[in-house]
Amino acid sequence: MKLKPLYDRVVVKKVEMEQKTAGGIILPDTAKEESQMGEVVAVGEGRLLENGEIRPLKVKEGDKVLYSKYAGNEVELDGEKLLIIREEDILAIVE
Repeated sequence: MKLKPLYDRVVVKKVEMEQKTAGGIILPDTAKEESQMGEVVAVGEGRLLENGEIRPLKVKEGDKVLYSKYAGNEVELDGEKLLIIREEDILAIVE
């Protein structure tokens, strides 16, 4: 099933955090923080401006992004957890 977000919304697949620290310590599930990094899976057509024009989004499919901690809505589609967020909740594109 293909998911197409509306207007300035973006569908992001969360990237799992590393289970091991830099020092080699393996973290249990209870100690892990929620990841704030993900890969853009789908983008809407753009932000609808007050004058009726649509401004295209800066992100595109395949971009790795950092987003706000409590941004968006989680959905599960075909057994995969996805996050639908607004473009304004994206903090940076990771290059």
